[in-house]
Amino acid sequence: MHNVEAAIAPAAGATRSHLLEESILPVLSTQRTIGTLGFVWIWIGLAVIIATFQLGATGVESLPLWQVVAVILAANVALALLMTFTADIGTEHGLSFAVYLRAPFGTSGTHLPALFRGVVAAVWFGIQTYLGALAINGIVEYLTGFSSWPLWYAVFAVVQIWNTACGIKAVEKLADIAAPAIIAISIWMYYTLDVMAQTKGLNIWNWVGGKDTTILTLFLANMAFWSTLAIDIPNITRFLKVEEGTKSFVRRNRHVFLAQLVALPLTQTWVAVIGAASFVAAGNWDPITVIQGSATGFSLIVLLIMVVLAQWSTNNAANLIPAALTFVNAGAPRLGYRTAIVLAGIIGTLSMPWLILDNLFSFLFSYGSFLSTIGGIMVADYFVIRRRRLNVPELYEVDGQFRFLGGVNPAGVVTWLAGGAVAFYSGSWAFIVGFALGFALYLLLMWVWVLPRYPQAEVTSRYSDRFLATSVGHNWTYAPSRGFSRVPSYQLSDALSRREDL
Repeated sequence: MHNVEAAIAPAAGATRSHLLEESILPVLSTQRTIGTLGFVWIWIGLAVIIATFQLGATGVESLPLWQVVAVILAANVALALLMTFTADIGTEHGLSFAVYLRAPFGTSGTHLPALFRGVVAAVWFGIQTYLGALAINGIVEYLTGFSSWPLWYAVFAVVQIWNTACGIKAVEKLADIAAPAIIAISIWMYYTLDVMAQTKGLNIWNWVGGKDTTILTLFLANMAFWSTLAIDIPNITRFLKVEEGTKSFVRRNRHVFLAQLVALPLTQTWVAVIGAASFVAAGNWDPITVIQGSATGFSLIVLLIMVVLAQWSTNNAANLIPAALTFVNAGAPRLGYRTAIVLAGIIGTLSMPWLILDNLFSFLFSYGSFLSTIGGIMVADYFVIRRRRLNVPELYEVDGQFRFLGGVNPAGVVTWLAGGAVAFYSGSWAFIVGFALGFALYLLLMWVWVLPRYPQAEVTSRYSDRFLATSVGHNWTYAPSRGFSRVPSYQLSDALSRREDL
């Protein structure tokens, strides 16, 4: 039996460190339970959201549907490819998004971009909950005549918060149920809308509106749409089963590739088609309104149930978990995971999402510019600067290598603010400009300014494999009694697998 490689020794008072909390510790291989199909179901649930319908409807106002399909499919494939790079942070090291940002932004600087993303996620929770509440209200009003969407908003919000607080297994189980139902009902929805269009003498695939949205605008809008998960996908991929002991990027991330390169583009495109069909058939991109105005009885209830399931499954994985983890990262150890989920729900509600939905594209481009800059920084830092190596124990050290200048990595913060600002004023090009500037400017500032002054062990050691984890068959583990250790997977015992209370 080989000795466990101790990466750091526990310092006095380590359990009270503001950098430590149970939910943001590295995930062990024994805790990774989601396989390919499970991740596919999660992505299907993520992609089927009401806001996607609006993207399809906007497209057919200017382009024939076959062109809209091609553009949305291409945009989502491109974004999925980008997302496989950031996903490796979770599969390789088991880290959450906010904790990883301590590397390019510093142990204190991480809070600026992380909380920005957390608030955006919370706002999206409010939007999704509002749309789900409208669907629930439609069902109840049809059955009883009672109408009060604010009541159902509150009930739906509480149920989602409770479900997410139960952990990743509860999220996966909901996706297992919701995704197949969503697929079946969405096919029914498309058929219903197609029949409505035909009765009016309209062909969904040939109809074009009178607006002038360009192919490029539609393409970039779709990329900005998922700029949120493009950066914080490690929050989910850290729970994926991984083939250990291989440095092959494709083999190690095979569960990621199928879900993101197949399930995401196809589902997102299909939902956009339904939004387009709804707009052509009834002049309204929102199928909730269209269905309520045309369907009755069992069909109305079933179709609205799909809307509820879609919002629910999206909120769990794409909004509540990311928001909660960024809030925990900022408030640890006093702010726990479950409390952070409740906080996300409150912030999402206070944002008055019913007003934001009327200006969805402006909202997408506004936050997408700053989030895409974070994406460029992450790819530059993880793949170019550190070459996937990461001194994980130091991420949790107050005075370690990631303290930089008073807890802030100036290269990360300056790049994010400057790149995000330029991207914000670049119009439709916001996502591309933000990512490119984030990538290039961060590399320049790190090489010229930061690395000469603040050496990084994983870089100065000439990229030693002792800073890798999954690809060399190891796990990063933590316990208050012994600090952090880097342990071969075959040595993981029940004692190591069980987290001690922090």
